[in-house]
Amino acid sequence: MDDAGNEHSKKSEETHPEIKAGMFSGDDINESLAKQFGMEICMDLSAFHLTRDLYEHIPYSFAKSNIVIPIAAEGDSVTVAVADPISLEPLEEMRMMLGKEVKAVYCPRDVILTTLNEVYNQEEGAASQMLAGLKDKREDGKGEGDVEVYDLLDRRRDQATIVKLINLILTEAIQQGASDIHFDPIEDGLKVRYRIDGVLQLRHSPASEYQQQLITRIKVMSKMDIAEHRLPQDGRIKLKMGPREIDFRVSTVPVVNGERIVLRILDKGNVILGLNRMGMLPDAFEEFKKLIKLPEGIILVTGPTGSGKTTTLYSAIGDVVSDEVNIMTIEDPVEYNLKGIAQIGVRPKINLTFAAGLRHILRQDPDVVMIGEIRDVETAEIAIQASLTGHLVMSTLHTNDAPSAITRLVDMGIEPFLLSSTIIGVMAQRLVRRICPSCKESYTPDELEIKKLGIIPKDLKNKKLYRGKGCRKCFDSGYRGRHGVYELMVIDNALQKQIVTSPDAIELRKIAIESGMLSLLKHGAELVKQGITTVSEVLRVTRGIEAGE
Repeated sequence: MDDAGNEHSKKSEETHPEIKAGMFSGDDINESLAKQFGMEICMDLSAFHLTRDLYEHIPYSFAKSNIVIPIAAEGDSVTVAVADPISLEPLEEMRMMLGKEVKAVYCPRDVILTTLNEVYNQEEGAASQMLAGLKDKREDGKGEGDVEVYDLLDRRRDQATIVKLINLILTEAIQQGASDIHFDPIEDGLKVRYRIDGVLQLRHSPASEYQQQLITRIKVMSKMDIAEHRLPQDGRIKLKMGPREIDFRVSTVPVVNGERIVLRILDKGNVILGLNRMGMLPDAFEEFKKLIKLPEGIILVTGPTGSGKTTTLYSAIGDVVSDEVNIMTIEDPVEYNLKGIAQIGVRPKINLTFAAGLRHILRQDPDVVMIGEIRDVETAEIAIQASLTGHLVMSTLHTNDAPSAITRLVDMGIEPFLLSSTIIGVMAQRLVRRICPSCKESYTPDELEIKKLGIIPKDLKNKKLYRGKGCRKCFDSGYRGRHGVYELMVIDNALQKQIVTSPDAIELRKIAIESGMLSLLKHGAELVKQGITTVSEVLRVTRGIEAGE
């Protein structure tokens, strides 16, 4: 419970000591008091149309700490929902802020807090409006680095303009589901771009006079050295957005026109974990579940950066976690905390590398070991030794498809006979953008378009495909959200023999497809036929990978 909630509990306990004995909850006693005072009871605020002019004069910090919210205005009076019917001071202050008479109605605490988060988080386009207002106004920006941001929704009037602007940009990026925010310095200003569903989209272009102020503010928030402009730096920002806690991983590098900053948004509330929610085809799903239940061996997940590899591994671990299984991970960095699992973050400055950490993990009697990424031969060798000594090892690798993972490890210097006896499965994956459901429309494709995916017209329902027309909800992109595309290569006897004989990716692919592996392109074609994504989207993420026909 937060400080505001504790204050309310204390007030109620002083008036009604039976609460301490556990006879009633805080909401129960407050509702009872409200009835005694003849106050109107309002258990749900969804029916009220809360416009900005109602709450724009009430600071978020005041409304949150006192658990109050104005819900309706009529003439010279405003109706205010309160969680504590005996607290009169906030009402008096609101009367002064609004310049109107205030009528109080009772509403449960949780309902008010949820509504506060919703209404103070609706300022779409606020960053653009603020930038437009800054065009003819120059500020010196002094002292802004001293402001500590605790909650993105807390926009006090005394905050420096650059602080407010950064808060609005971060809030807007989170609202739009961005995974990264790019601040790119150019000759005449700064480009602010959001990566949404894997694609960068330009959002703002502040004038050059604000470039240094914005970059300095971000460096202060992420505890970087603001005087250092010649060397790359890394940092982290931990912020709140109402009840949500969101981490930002920050990276800055010196470029020709200044310093370029990228913020990776790590929103725990936005992560979908669970193998059954990954979108695998039924056969691949069942095969993968069998693999992660095996007592030993190596499972690899491959794909480019941002293809969801770590999420797949987290979901796999979540499927096997129990009190009987000791699971340990080593990651760079630990992006999301998982319950019941020992997670180690790589720290190269003190020589805690993947290889060094992995050696210590193996002395901790693990059953399942997850390695964030196999980057070098030393890590690969320890992973193989761990597998040979009875551990299930899961890791990621940067390759285009599943068969190429074997070739990559051989190129690193791993003996093929070791790979054939330890690797039990390789999954390649990509993320394709989903067609926006709000502007989805059907169309008749030409044969050349669908031929690229190996689809024939008779396979299509009503000979139609789907695409997004573009609307406000998807920011005119035609896409909203993402879906996984998977290719699972289970290492059977035929593949083991081929790995020892010649670990050639093309030969491995042919044998895997003969054994029933469905390629990334084939899975993508299924999603196109189901109307989940488009032909161009599948081709974008699978370009350069053979269909294996």
